[in-house]
Amino acid sequence: MGTCLSKGKTSEPRYNGYTSIGGSDMYHQKTHEPVVHQSKIPTQQPYHLPAQQALNPSVPVPSPKPVLRPDAILDKAYEDVKQYYTIGKELGRGQFGVTYLCTENSTGRQYACKSISKRKLVSKNDKEDIKREIQIMQHLSGQPNIVEFKGAYEDKQSVHVVMELCAGGELFDRIIAKGHYSERAAASICRAIVNVVNICHFMGVMHRDLKPENFLLSSKDENALLKATDFGLSVFIEEGTYKDNIFFVPVSKTPNLKVIIQRIFSHRGEQKLEFQSNEDAII
Repeated sequence: MGTCLSKGKTSEPRYNGYTSIGGSDMYHQKTHEPVVHQSKIPTQQPYHLPAQQALNPSVPVPSPKPVLRPDAILDKAYEDVKQYYTIGKELGRGQFGVTYLCTENSTGRQYACKSISKRKLVSKNDKEDIKREIQIMQHLSGQPNIVEFKGAYEDKQSVHVVMELCAGGELFDRIIAKGHYSERAAASICRAIVNVVNICHFMGVMHRDLKPENFLLSSKDENALLKATDFGLSVFIEEGTYKDNIFFVPVSKTPNLKVIIQRIFSHRGEQKLEFQSNEDAII
């Protein structure tokens, strides 16, 4: 007598979808149970906004590209001068702008920053004069008797020109404080001024506004180097052209000019210099 066993009820050990045959170590896959092979699906990384990336110091964030504005005077994108310099006390004030003491943030060196209000540049010629002045300063930069040009920046309100700091102040103030000059000292000053004219002409520039207010002293020392500045009226010499126009400085705008000239030559007993009138102009 035997015992009948049903195949459908026979329990067979399963190993991850496989069945054993006769207790052996061989396995075969059951046909009614298809095996699905799962492929590795790459997980999608979440998108991070630039602002979120900035929180991670190891991830560099590209700076936004400067945009050139149509109303820019210097034909370049606006820049905040305070990103590079710390603006300090006022050093002087002119017809178009104010000069401040500034300190370079990266080096700590001190310079002079001339800030020109764009509200005063009402005409196209005014804007062209500022552009030309910066171009001429950059062109003449590196000459010993000319103020060194550092850089130019423009924002919505002003144009900023950073240049060498001359701690000795204006030649105008030095002459007034000194009272009079010896012939040797006066000759030294005149030699420096003529040297500036020679350099400018050699490099194709006419200054056209030579006066004591536009010469600065490199330091407060007695023998400080004299440096020319303020190229607002300067122009490039064009080959084949002749500049026959003459520029004058109204005496009413420089009331102490007569006093300065008379004090320089007073020690020689020269005849008193005569001027036409306070309203007339002199070269």
